Amino acid sequence: MAGGTAVFDWLLKAKPSVTERKASATGPIVAMSAGVGRTAWTPRDGVSLTRSGFAGNVIGFRCVRMLAEAAAATPLVLSDGERELLRHPIRRLLRAPNQGQQGAAFLESVYGHLLLAGDAYVEASGRRSDGVPLELHALRPDRMRVVPGADGWPAAYEYKVGGRQVRFDMTQELRPLLHFKSFHPLDDHYGMSPLSAAASAVDIHNSASCWSKGLLDNAARPSGAIIYRGPDGATLSEEQYRRLIDEVESNHQGARNAGRPMLLEGGLDWKPMGFSPSDMEFLQTKTAAARDIAIAFGIPPMLLGLPGDATYANYQEANRAFYRQTVLPLVKRVSASLAVWLSEWAGEAVELAPDLDAIPALAEEREAQWRRVSTADFLTDEEKRRMLGLSAGPA
Repeated sequence: MAGGTAVFDWLLKAKPSVTERKASATGPIVAMSAGVGRTAWTPRDGVSLTRSGFAGNVIGFRCVRMLAEAAAATPLVLSDGERELLRHPIRRLLRAPNQGQQGAAFLESVYGHLLLAGDAYVEASGRRSDGVPLELHALRPDRMRVVPGADGWPAAYEYKVGGRQVRFDMTQELRPLLHFKSFHPLDDHYGMSPLSAAASAVDIHNSASCWSKGLLDNAARPSGAIIYRGPDGATLSEEQYRRLIDEVESNHQGARNAGRPMLLEGGLDWKPMGFSPSDMEFLQTKTAAARDIAIAFGIPPMLLGLPGDATYANYQEANRAFYRQTVLPLVKRVSASLAVWLSEWAGEAVELAPDLDAIPALAEEREAQWRRVSTADFLTDEEKRRMLGLSAGPA
């Protein structure tokens, strides 16, 4: 645990000395080394996982963007628990959190960091006359470090950029920083990202892509063997061997040499090698890895165009399940924490919740619910509004 205090020292001292180091979600950790006959895995720190699983993997990239964009585009309703607050300083703040970002772009950054690193941090900069923060900024998790207090809980956060360090004191009356953390059963201070759970699938998918690229560079043909049939078991000399290797590399490798005939002399023969069963299974392995990545992020594989997914009857049903099971739980958790934090600054209790009636994917089931509730004559208008999740009226 990064930045541990005396309360957790006994945990660190109890561990035997090993070659691997355990660190925080934003600190470097030692991964399995790539030795002969051993599998090489991507290091499990946040930066390496982001590079391999987001910047270097099309499935991980699409999963994060798809989920972050859907969550950021979900309209939020601000209320005091009874009435919707249409003209409130917090609503104006969330519409334009800072000079460089609008509300959707800001929330997309928050959701993106939470999905990639398991942690997201929002800084409150300044304070207006009405009590709310002047600006909100989403900070990079890989630059943040938790500083535990004497009781083991975070007493401060340290943010480092280019040799400079900013400390956020969490013992103040108003917390200057809001930390969103995904559930992690083995870490008290940092969250666990879906990308971390899908790391093995990401490595498999990337390796399969590299294998396919290598096959295409070889004219989409499997490799073969050049056999020397010399007299009386004779072998090639060192000079002949080097000349043969140079000729093959320069004239018969790569996409530009695809289809070029090979001229063999002096007892040389070419024997092509067919695809082995393991070669033929590479496509299936890549598809299975892509499905695992999608499942880790909670996205139905059908929405990513992956073959072989018969879980849902149609695309519309899969999209509805995506919102119900993945997008809405994420939005509710983040918006609830944001509302509690901003309530402390504003000095009044407010609530933030997704507007279910404004989500196109849920329009059909919301319409059915409205129909059932509206025809219930034994309910009062106020009871019907509560059942539909509506406030008493705008304020």
